Amino acid sequence: MKARLLILALLSIILVSMSPKDFIATQMSFERVKVAQKHKNTIVNDLLKSKGINSNSFDLFLRAFKTEKTLEVWAKNKTDKTYQLITTYEHCASSGVLGPKRRSGDRQTPEGFYTVDFFNPTSQYFLSFRINYPNASDKVFADPINPGDNVFIHGSCITIGCIPIGDDKMEELYLLAIRARNYGEINVHVFPNKMDDAGMAALKAIDADANTQAFWSNIKTGYDAFETTKSLPKITVGSDGFYVVK
Repeated sequence: MKARLLILALLSIILVSMSPKDFIATQMSFERVKVAQKHKNTIVNDLLKSKGINSNSFDLFLRAFKTEKTLEVWAKNKTDKTYQLITTYEHCASSGVLGPKRRSGDRQTPEGFYTVDFFNPTSQYFLSFRINYPNASDKVFADPINPGDNVFIHGSCITIGCIPIGDDKMEELYLLAIRARNYGEINVHVFPNKMDDAGMAALKAIDADANTQAFWSNIKTGYDAFETTKSLPKITVGSDGFYVVK
């Protein structure tokens, strides 16, 4: 296990440091990515074209909701200020309960604000990419010795804390994501549910501890900011571990 994690870490450093041209070329050298390109290239192009998105220069944003078991895919041209919803995928499996991830083995899907930091074209779950859990906020609140790691959005339909969408849809999303990675950072926001009035009322009715309720109130500020503007807010982490949304 330690050897596998070391290999993933080294690959992550290599892929993140690559130039855009090298990154795409490397990804396309893998058989599963080639097959995905054959199956889904036209579909991906049509998704972007239908919203007026330039497939050669765009930003990608992903927003996941655990209760609804949906993964929203948003995109915008580099020159645009606001994102458009281009498609939604269903989570085909889930684990854990509502609430953030706080330790290894808790089967929880993280909640909060993340970025994609690694792509795995030879994943045991078909194709996958990883979010940067634990982030600066998680490191304050999670188990300091063993907070867990390697949380992926992936194919297949099994999970112990990741977000699976099945192999077919993962082909589409992976192609979108490697293209977007060519042009910049990919943000991923994960929420317990849609945090509108009804969603917050449902969360308040859950028998969750005060720390979890405070955390949900905190991440709602990020949800509200995007809902209002359809632009990504600037999000930092305070010394207390809570997110600061501007």
